Formats: sequence, C-alpha cells, structure tokens
Amino acid sequence: MILIVLLAAAQAAAPSPAAAPAAGPVDVQGGRFARCAALTQSDPAAARAEAGRWRISGGRYFARQCAGLAFAAEKNWPSAAAEFEEAAREAQIAKDTRAANYWAQAGNAWLASGQPAKARVALDSALTAGSLTGLPLGEAQLDHARALVAAGELDAARSDLDLALTTAGADPLAWLLSATLARRMGNIPRAKADIAQALKRSADDASVQLEAGNIAASAGDEAAAREAWGTAAKLSPTTDVGRNAVMALRQFDAAK
Repeated sequence: MILIVLLAAAQAAAPSPAAAPAAGPVDVQGGRFARCAALTQSDPAAARAEAGRWRISGGRYFARQCAGLAFAAEKNWPSAAAEFEEAAREAQIAKDTRAANYWAQAGNAWLASGQPAKARVALDSALTAGSLTGLPLGEAQLDHARALVAAGELDAARSDLDLALTTAGADPLAWLLSATLARRMGNIPRAKADIAQALKRSADDASVQLEAGNIAASAGDEAAAREAWGTAAKLSPTTDVGRNAVMALRQFDAAK
C-alpha cells in the first residue's frame, strides 16, 4: 500500500493568505485607520502603540482592529484574536454590522494559534450575525469547517465546506480542504474532482501538490503520486510540506 501523508491537522491550524485577517474598513475621520493599518506592515510595534493612543482618544473598535492586525503581523495570534474579539464586542454594542467581520477575524486568528475550539465560538458569532455576504461569508464558512475538522466533526465540516465552495470558490484553499476531507471520508471520486479544481487555481502551491499525491496514492496510482509528491518537494524543499513529500517518495526507494 502506498503511504499517504496526512495534512488535515496542519491545515486545520494554519492560516492561509486568503483567510488571514483583512485590513477592514477605512476610518472616515481623516483616514486614521488606513494609516494605522498600513503601519502594521512596516512597523507592527509602532502600529500597536498608535492603536493604543487612538483607543484612549476614542478610536473604539477601529483602534482595536488595528491592534489586532499589528499582533497578526507579528504572528502573535492569541493577542490578535483577543483584540479582534474586543473589537467585535464593542461593535455589537454600537450595533455596527462590522462586528461579524471582527468575529471572523478573531476566529481565523484562533485557528492560526492552534485553538480551534475558541475559533469555533468566534466563527459561530460571525455566521449567526447574518451580515456577512460574498467572499467574507465564504471565508468564515471555510474557517468554521476547519474548526469542525479539528474537532472530528467531519459530516458537519462537509456541510460547511460545500457552502464555502459556493461563496469562496475562487480560493484554492477551499478546494484543497474539500479534497482532503473527501479523501479522509473515503470519497475518492469527490477528492479527485476537488483537487483538480485546486490545481487549476494554484498548481504552484506545494500543499496542493502534496494532497494531489495523497489522493493519487489513495486511488493506487503510483505514477501520479510520484509526480505530485516530487513537484511538492521541488516547490517547497525546506518546509514541512516539502519534507513530507520527500518522506512519501522514499517509500518507493525502500520498495526496490
């Protein structure tokens, strides 16, 4: 039997570029939010200091969000999540529909910190608010599915992912996670179809190629598994994804 490299746990915890917290709305009072958000990219510590001053002077949830973005830029995910949650609570008190976006950002940050249970609570709040639409709704559904996968609730995660594919189908991660879940649930035809969609959108992503190899291995297609895993190893040789691909390829050498 061909070895299959499992990525579900890593995918459930790791943030994706498409799913990472977005900059959010621009503060209409002088563009202070825009300036603070831009500062998070060049000097996160200075952005945190600015967010603190702004919060004291009445920046409310805009300042909280900027602080969250600064912590996210530093990959301090628990602190980022806490700031986004505070922003969400303050926005709810103000009856501002941005609260749902802040809950979604908090959920994404909790996933990045490896705390899917907390992510699920935040994402429940984001989705039940009823104000998310389009891509933001799809990304929240996708993150909610990731939290459910981490909890072992695969059937519920399948439902969330099916919804996410209709609202965030442009995101390769949605198709990748859908394919991975289909493989885990033994639905290889669905896994093949979904990984083909992920490859169409992001063939240069090592994680997509690794999962393509996993699915080919599940189907007993050694040649396709070799090709996909080899591509993953070349695309990302110094990461865990690349190393997992190399490990999977070594089984062929051992079998000689």
